[in-house]
Amino acid sequence: MDIIPAIDIINGSCVRLLKGDYEKKTTYSDDPVQVAQDWVSKGANRIHVVDLEGARLGKRVETETVQNIVSSVSVPIQLGGGIRDITAIQESIEHGVDRVMIGTGATNKTLIRDLCQIVDNERFLISVDVRNEEVVVDGWTKSSGQSSLDLIAELQDFGVKRIMYTDTTRDGTLTEPNYDAIETLVSLYDLEIIVAGGISTVDQLIRLSEYNIEGAVVGRALYTGDIELSYAIRAMQIK
Repeated sequence: MDIIPAIDIINGSCVRLLKGDYEKKTTYSDDPVQVAQDWVSKGANRIHVVDLEGARLGKRVETETVQNIVSSVSVPIQLGGGIRDITAIQESIEHGVDRVMIGTGATNKTLIRDLCQIVDNERFLISVDVRNEEVVVDGWTKSSGQSSLDLIAELQDFGVKRIMYTDTTRDGTLTEPNYDAIETLVSLYDLEIIVAGGISTVDQLIRLSEYNIEGAVVGRALYTGDIELSYAIRAMQIK
């Protein structure tokens, strides 16, 4: 299981939100490029980058910052935030992003159908962001009214290969992952699954790996030091 460090960006700075609340923001660095380089130096083999203003506004905002990250590290970047159409997806890939994340656009059936037909399924994932079993959109500020399980079933039927499941009620809380939800996903769907939300200890990462999921995105716990990345990676290798 990959441990994937998260870099969330607002106004060119690396931040973390509490439960996705833009009013509860902690800034950890004004140099996201250096942060990315630090994670790579500690063993990360993929970086998770989110343009938070882009997610809220529905269009990419931090294009220059993202491009600087892409050009400064040798590992693949997966990018989300404000990517709502095929053109934005293709442009991101052309600019060096390895894998594009679609969040709000996940509820757009036409977009997902076209995406599966036009774009290599290794170059995108669908981010299913959930609050109380409902999918949330627009930077987690609105409920879509759709059940997460119904949406994931639709995505699988369309031909999506990979999803990221985030329990937004746990994100940034340093509590624990939603193990029950993850177990349900693994049992119901034949998909590559990445999870996020609430991860705060190495023991939790080890437990998550037992579900045979592809990866876990870790944010706040890395910035607070609750999880030391190089140690966590070694722990996964010898478990």
